[in-house]
Amino acid sequence: MRRFGYRPGLCAALIVLGMSCAAAPAAAAPQGRQAVAAPVVAAQAERRDVPRLVRTYGSVLASATAQIKSLVEGRVLEAFFTEGDTVKAGDLLFRIDPRPFQADLEQTQAVLARDQAQLDKARLELVRQKDLSKRGVASAQKFEQAQAEAKALAATVAADAAMVANARLKLGYTEIRAPFSGKTGPILIHPGNIVKANGDTALVTLSAIEPVRISVTVAQQQLPTLQARMREGGTGLIVSIPGDAAPPITARVDFVNATVDSRSGTIEVRATVENRDHRLVPGQFVSASLVLETFRDAVAIPFEAINTGQEGPYVYVVGKDGKAEVRPVTVLYADAGVAALGAGVEAGEQVVTDGQLRLAPGVPVVIAAPAAGKAQK
Repeated sequence: MRRFGYRPGLCAALIVLGMSCAAAPAAAAPQGRQAVAAPVVAAQAERRDVPRLVRTYGSVLASATAQIKSLVEGRVLEAFFTEGDTVKAGDLLFRIDPRPFQADLEQTQAVLARDQAQLDKARLELVRQKDLSKRGVASAQKFEQAQAEAKALAATVAADAAMVANARLKLGYTEIRAPFSGKTGPILIHPGNIVKANGDTALVTLSAIEPVRISVTVAQQQLPTLQARMREGGTGLIVSIPGDAAPPITARVDFVNATVDSRSGTIEVRATVENRDHRLVPGQFVSASLVLETFRDAVAIPFEAINTGQEGPYVYVVGKDGKAEVRPVTVLYADAGVAALGAGVEAGEQVVTDGQLRLAPGVPVVIAAPAAGKAQK
């Protein structure tokens, strides 16, 4: 019996031949017999703007945050909100016991009234002494003395008026109001407790959530393109909330930090979101995509239609005769299931997105509906 020996060269040739067949489109359909139509899933190429995105993560920041503290010392009498409430600017939050401050105000007002009466009397005396001095009945020394006394009492009345204004200001501080609209946190000092003026512990924290800021970081290599976009009128940020099925939020970038973080080689970028529906909460982590540039009026096809062969990327196009055609394509950008083409396919043509393994140039195709879970984007 004749034995077949091991031939390394032949095996290597077969391996190379097998790789070539896998990397390139199949040969054209044989002529002279009826080819069986191959079922495929196809999508129509369309002409539209395709954004080039940089994907990153970010966090939600309150547009303003305030530690609400008392400016006077006293007992907290009442809180006028429930923890977690949304309040408006000027709403009453807390009341400090006003009675000591009301007494101080009344006392300073009484002192002011007394000194004002003395000033009025001194001014009348000054007028009298001035008249007597002109007639030579009284000495010039008495006139000068009356004049000095009137000036001193006028200064005293001015000081009293300042004390009254200060006492009235402190009395006003016993009503603590919201400096801006926002959402309250937990109450940290409850009614019944004594608070110090500008103490270490705040009564409550107030955060403005309409609007909020989205803070993300991008690699410094993207900075030149980003700066160019900002000079041209700005760019956008597409924000997705993990676990939220609602559509992404689009915001306008309005801040690029002045310095690059030398430790991470990134730069901070921020955008403002109106957040009227309160979907975003300060401190929340979000997924974000920064629009670096936009390919205007590009031919867009599903990314699943792109194949790679020895000559580069290509797609199968369903021709007008219902047969498969191989088209080499120039891919400008591909992301999020969409590929923007520079050449190779025209808008309106049908490209195959599923079933390419059944195809070869010239093979008839029948377009089927996509399977469940593979709907075209």
